[in-house]
Amino acid sequence: MSNMATAKTHEVFNCTTEEFFKIVKDYEKYPEFLTEVKSVKVYKDSGNVKEMEYHVSLVKTFKYKLKVTEVPNKSVSFEFIGGDVFKTMKGSWQLADEGGKCAVDYNVEATFGMLVPESVAKPLVSANLPMMISNFKKRIKQIYGK
Repeated sequence: MSNMATAKTHEVFNCTTEEFFKIVKDYEKYPEFLTEVKSVKVYKDSGNVKEMEYHVSLVKTFKYKLKVTEVPNKSVSFEFIGGDVFKTMKGSWQLADEGGKCAVDYNVEATFGMLVPESVAKPLVSANLPMMISNFKKRIKQIYGK
């Protein structure tokens, strides 16, 4: 039985795609505005492909590593490469200009180890999404005054 959880959303942010891209790719600053993220450490940087470790606290504290591929001002895709809780995880931020604002399609799909009950797995992926989006909006206001 595959313990899969997915989440996706479409939002328009009050900034340009370039401005949004700068915030999304500033991974090590995530703890400044995403309360559940305790730390992000980029340990391999090959330009537009980076590997990083997240320490996250949701219900309990866990850590995982992602490989991230950036297409400047267009997209940030991520893929799970190791760690706690997840068996697989992949997703992306797709950015598009919408009249000078940034339209974003965010999606994530994850499967979990056998020891993670579905009642924990699904909220882990989807419940946090509105808060995360809201925190990105606050960050835009904070950085760009928009």
